Amino acid sequence: MNKTDLIKSVAKATDLTQVKATEVVGAVLEDIVKSLKKGEAVTLNDFGTFKITQRKARKGFNPRTKQPIQIPAKKAVKFTPYKTLSNL
Repeated sequence: MNKTDLIKSVAKATDLTQVKATEVVGAVLEDIVKSLKKGEAVTLNDFGTFKITQRKARKGFNPRTKQPIQIPAKKAVKFTPYKTLSNL
């Protein structure tokens, strides 16, 4: 499922137009991104939790040249599913 499929599904399930469903899905995703940028975790009951984690700097290899490279530390989004999802 991609974003377009999600919008169509929301429109059908809620009897909204696709324009309104696009606004709703966009607003939800925008709020999730805003919260993550603030460093807040986003928990959706019976679905899972999105949170920001810090990845350490590490050594890696360029796949073309096989030369070692240094991969810098960075922040990444981690999703932890609830048990209902992890037992699919």
